[in-house]
Amino acid sequence: MIGRLNHVAIAVPDLAAAAAKYRDLLGADVHHPHDLPEHGVTVVFVQLENTKIELLHPLGENSPIAKFLEANPAGGMHHICFEVPDIAGAARTLVEGGARVLGDGKPRIGAHGLPVLFLHPKDFDGTLIELEEVKPDLLPA
Repeated sequence: MIGRLNHVAIAVPDLAAAAAKYRDLLGADVHHPHDLPEHGVTVVFVQLENTKIELLHPLGENSPIAKFLEANPAGGMHHICFEVPDIAGAARTLVEGGARVLGDGKPRIGAHGLPVLFLHPKDFDGTLIELEEVKPDLLPA
């Protein structure tokens, strides 16, 4: 069901400092910050040859990342994202298998402008998993 690893998301207490480390120390291609008010985050994507790193910082006091950083003040891995060709079908299969989809269970538009869902970390060995719908015709050759 799952395809490629799309990204690993890391919550950071200082977005500019984190982006600078990836750019200046690691030599990575670091994109500009992008606010996602509907998700309560500001993101910066770090483009790698085989995947991406998503740096997350709270946007607003009700941000789920603010709560994460309260518990983990130095930051840390927040979630991993896998690509799926059919998010509705994936959700049905997962729910039928006993997994829990967070929120109302309906896909929302994510940082790449594509439908996403999050799966409860207790169902996946303590790891929050994001699924992002990527149609096969949109995948790189």
